Amino acid sequence: MPYIPHTDEDIAAMLEAVGTPSVSDLFTMIPAECRAGKDLDLPANLTEWELKDHMGALAEMTAREPEYTIFLGAGSYRHYVPESLTHILNRTEFVTSYTPYQPELSQGTLQAIYEYQTLMARLLGMEISNASLYDGASALAEALLMAARVTKRKTVALSNLIHPFYRDVVRTYLEPSGHEIIEISAGENGTTDCASLDNVDELAAVALQSPNFFGCIEALAQAADLAHKKQALFITVFTEPLAYGLYKNPGSLGADIVCGEGQSLGISQSFGGPGLGMFATKMEYVRHMPGRLVGRTKDVDGRDGYVLTLATREQHIRRGKATSNICTNNSLCALAATVYLASLGATGMRDLARLNYDKTEYLKELFRKARFEIPFPKPTFNEFVVKMPAGSESIYKRMLEKGIVAGLPLDPYYPELTDHYLLCVTEVISKEDMDALVTEAKS
Repeated sequence: MPYIPHTDEDIAAMLEAVGTPSVSDLFTMIPAECRAGKDLDLPANLTEWELKDHMGALAEMTAREPEYTIFLGAGSYRHYVPESLTHILNRTEFVTSYTPYQPELSQGTLQAIYEYQTLMARLLGMEISNASLYDGASALAEALLMAARVTKRKTVALSNLIHPFYRDVVRTYLEPSGHEIIEISAGENGTTDCASLDNVDELAAVALQSPNFFGCIEALAQAADLAHKKQALFITVFTEPLAYGLYKNPGSLGADIVCGEGQSLGISQSFGGPGLGMFATKMEYVRHMPGRLVGRTKDVDGRDGYVLTLATREQHIRRGKATSNICTNNSLCALAATVYLASLGATGMRDLARLNYDKTEYLKELFRKARFEIPFPKPTFNEFVVKMPAGSESIYKRMLEKGIVAGLPLDPYYPELTDHYLLCVTEVISKEDMDALVTEAKS
């Protein structure tokens, strides 16, 4: 099967039909300095088996489980995915389903999305959830744009303890459209110091991540009060929603919009996607919300029915009224999260969160007893920062040679944190793995 559907003859026929001499002439409206101006430097063709060998060789260059014990989180987490979830997710009616525009044909898919929305709203403590977005980073950018629409202001404040990649995505979204971004610095305790906002007015939003990039739990209620005193919306973002099985959810702490990445909820790590952009807000802002919403109603016979109730892209409403150009979501990922949460139930969610917390505290205590510095004293979930001795790069490489990935070095993202590493523990890390990590670190 060819992967390029059009032959040269097909392309020539189409160009003739539109009266254009060449394909490149179709792109003349793009400034010349933004175009490559030459053919792409692609490698020679490979046979299918040569390509498979090549991809296998590339895969061998990475540290993979079970050959390696990996204490790396930083936005992507290894949790156990129940077999029941895999079975349901692979049913053909879900795998092959597409955008459910026709309710008479899509009741199962629509009901699954409705159930997803309900579970997300309950988990995050909010009144309404959309049917999901691409990933946590794009969900945060959409949340900030939504806050600008609601407040009619163009300045937003972001904690610099929000995932660095998320902040990059926000800059890509907001800066070209003239929005101003203020970064809020971290305090010495590993959480955001919002005092720098005291003299800043005309804010559309204040955004914090909790647990933040250092794994620390932020003081969300105080930050919400500050944002509301400035008539700004308070946005919280997360990369690890399992934390809300143990800690208070953002909705109960004053958040106006809650968004983040749902990969932890039954979606395997796949290094680049797909992800699950969770997004929830208060009902008063529902018409400003990006994405789409499935509602439940009754048919003429009084039976429950599910329909696409709100869709805010320009395909459905006037372009000037569209809130977002996101055209679809990763619906199969949303279904995975739904099945995962339904499988755990409220008790299972709390027990699993507690197990993750206890294991992380065990490793943290091991490092303390071995006289390593834990620089940030705030409560954490799943992740924490440890300071290694000076020249720790050699220790890190030695452990890597022994099959241990000892967390994420933080200095590429926070240059002042040389020799600091972000370590992650989930339920799949054993006591023996943690004991071996600390033994190697201090040897």
